[in-house]
Amino acid sequence: MEYIRVTKENLEQEHICCAISNNDDVQVSSKKAWLKDRFDEGLVFLKSVERGKCFIEYIPAENAWNPIDADGCMYIDCLWVSGSFKGHGYSGDLLNECISDSKEKGKKGLCVLSSAKKRPFLSDPKFLKYKGFEVCDEADNGIQLWYLPFEKESEKPKFRECARHPHIPEKGYVLYYTSQCPFNGKYVPLLKKFAEEKGLAFKTVHIQNKEEAQNAPTPVTTYALFADGEYISNEQMNEKRFEKLLKERGDL
Repeated sequence: MEYIRVTKENLEQEHICCAISNNDDVQVSSKKAWLKDRFDEGLVFLKSVERGKCFIEYIPAENAWNPIDADGCMYIDCLWVSGSFKGHGYSGDLLNECISDSKEKGKKGLCVLSSAKKRPFLSDPKFLKYKGFEVCDEADNGIQLWYLPFEKESEKPKFRECARHPHIPEKGYVLYYTSQCPFNGKYVPLLKKFAEEKGLAFKTVHIQNKEEAQNAPTPVTTYALFADGEYISNEQMNEKRFEKLLKERGDL
């Protein structure tokens, strides 16, 4: 497999999401705008030359859009391999590239979000364990911070206190999200419209910068849905999936 590094110089020409064919789609444009500002902060986006879900995105932990303390580490935003790309060792290839690059940059290790059992849009804990990662912290909602140290006795990353006990005071549904995930550009407004049509209290909090993300009340900032103050999901949803959730909770 041949890989290409997306940069400021080639960002507009490169296809960054296999699920969206139109590069001018609002989902793609919002993600590219987010990426463009992150490159100066050390973000690396490495993807397969072929169109498809095969990429890794990582950034120095000091600049990560998550409430973690992991100075000197590299934080993996996303490692995604799916469809026909699965089962060929590409996840390992991409992780090895991240490890090599991070070591060259003098990092102490890698960290990434996961959980005890596989959750949508989070790294697979079985894969992480196989690759030598270990759990170094866990929030009350089961979201875990995993760590791959490059040095013995190095200080382990941890969640900030604001994210350790995910809870907010607002009633109704509150969705925290960033523009890191391209699907948010389309589906967040659709969910809000759907909720309003059903007469439900629904508020969106669009995290706009690193400082807001690092002080968020949730370990997962890309997409975090709360209901009556309690964290309930990090799964990006369309209207049908959201409607199913509402029915399961007895709100429809």
